[in-house]
Amino acid sequence: MTPTEIALNAFAAIFVNFDPQAAQSLLAPNYIQHNPAVPTGATPVLEFIPALEDAGITVTTHRSISEGNFVVLHNTYDNAALLGGDTLVAFDVFRIENDQVAEHWDNLTAITAPNPSGHSQTDGTTTITDLDATAANKALVSDFVETILMNGQTDQITDFISTETYVQHNSNIADGLDGLGNALGAMAEQGITMVYTDLNIVVAEGNFVFTASEGTLGDVPTAFFDLFRVEDNRIVEHWDVVSEIPNVMAHDNGKF
Repeated sequence: MTPTEIALNAFAAIFVNFDPQAAQSLLAPNYIQHNPAVPTGATPVLEFIPALEDAGITVTTHRSISEGNFVVLHNTYDNAALLGGDTLVAFDVFRIENDQVAEHWDNLTAITAPNPSGHSQTDGTTTITDLDATAANKALVSDFVETILMNGQTDQITDFISTETYVQHNSNIADGLDGLGNALGAMAEQGITMVYTDLNIVVAEGNFVFTASEGTLGDVPTAFFDLFRVEDNRIVEHWDVVSEIPNVMAHDNGKF
């Protein structure tokens, strides 16, 4: 099986079919967990499956991208009180090794109303195209995160984001560069700073590039999971899930 098939089959075994036996065959025994609330290893996940079934949890996968042994899923969880809320939007990231899921990262946030431009957290383009541009798109987005989000060189933003089309799925930001600028300005007026300090994971497939970064929102340690769509060497669409990094976790693996 491909890494994508392994990740999707493991995910389905846990959240769709509620099949511990199938899940056990697809999770490495020393599975490394980065979800702050779940202990590391395969056993805690397998033991949690009956409770997920009893809770009636359902999942919708909106997007799937993969590069090498990494697979990223863009999901919505319903009836998800066991995960922290009734309906949650998430990015799940899996690392595949020896035909099993060896490591997992995620970020989850509550569902919200559409943003000022009417876009939800999960709608928009889903089709993967431009596979021959994967490396160039990955480099563009990595440079964007480092130049704009980490180093604050906002005078260069038009080198990265389209001035004609920029579709935004962040709940609080409208489309276009003006929408982004207005949102950042409003945050500044409230004394809220958003700082990216480390770019930890980058996964690209064609026109989609996913990044997992850490930093602070205000003074709060924060994980930023972002998905970008690139067209003609410019970012034209953006989704994200932002979540606080807690001080206490159920393991010693950290958020990243």
